Amino acid sequence: MSKFWSSMVKRTEPYVPGEQIEQKDIVKLNTNENPYPPSPKVIAAIQQEMGRNLQLYPSPTATELRETIGLQYGLTAEEVFVGNGSDEVLAFSFMAFFEPGKPIRFPDVTYSFYPVYAKLFDIPYEEVPLNKDFTLPVDNYFQSEGGVILPNPNAPTSIYAELEHIEEIVKNNPDQVVIIDEAYIDFAAKSATELIRKYDNVLVVQTTSKSRSLAGLRVGFAMGAPSLIAALIRIKDSFNSYTLDRLALVGAKAAFEDADYFEETTQKIIATREKMNETLQQLNFNVLPSQANFVFTSHQTVPAEFLYNKLKKEGVLVRYFNKPGIDNYLRITVGTDEQMERLVEKLTDILNL
Repeated sequence: MSKFWSSMVKRTEPYVPGEQIEQKDIVKLNTNENPYPPSPKVIAAIQQEMGRNLQLYPSPTATELRETIGLQYGLTAEEVFVGNGSDEVLAFSFMAFFEPGKPIRFPDVTYSFYPVYAKLFDIPYEEVPLNKDFTLPVDNYFQSEGGVILPNPNAPTSIYAELEHIEEIVKNNPDQVVIIDEAYIDFAAKSATELIRKYDNVLVVQTTSKSRSLAGLRVGFAMGAPSLIAALIRIKDSFNSYTLDRLALVGAKAAFEDADYFEETTQKIIATREKMNETLQQLNFNVLPSQANFVFTSHQTVPAEFLYNKLKKEGVLVRYFNKPGIDNYLRITVGTDEQMERLVEKLTDILNL
């Protein structure tokens, strides 16, 4: 710690991402990336853009991309915000809607960036314990003094909260913003975007990193009432007017326009997930009911940390969280059928089955 550090730097505890190991034969099932490449139309759009105009700044308003996203959800461009990955969008949202001195609420087992942002921006928070089955205790989110943020489906548990429960939380916080982080919603049931025209205090945050195979392009977006979007734009333009480069703008636009490819790859992942659930159960794993592109699982007799380390030595990366309440669980990204077969092969060897 340096004497030159500000109080903000001193109180910050940075987010720790999943391991990124550059190894050709590794099976990478630890960061919830899509196992399939982007749509060919995305690649074509990026290649075309590379041949022109890179010497010029990109659009600071990203109007074409916002309009394209809006069309997918029956919204206007004024109800859509885009940023450099959903993590940036979430950071801007903390600054735009949460106040220092007013505690916000989020689950005690959740996306670990939330407490990072809260500490960074000096926002107090209350971690609401999940139920024993890892579901949301909906009533405990009512009447929050500072606001609410929660992922749906939840990470790392993979569990989806029904839209009626999300709506109850929104209804019972009429004077505060409720942020629904839907990074994995395309592998689940209904999105909270249905609530946007009904309530002016709900902000839905999504990403192109998971279901649209664009983790390397870094495009996130938020949807909500025009007044909420205007607040996010004010924050963005106070930091950097050009958060998305030209390649990201055209690539993301093409990804949304190729609905057939999106549907095909998403359904492949869901089918592989369901097959994987059955296989893990046959290997004596308990698997939570996933509606994401990953599963959260624990073996009935073998500790998760042991399995994590053994798999890593065998060239298979999964995610292990050494945290109370979930320290005997593994989070496993749904890969291709071939990748999951290799995982099962290694697990079978480790378990001596």
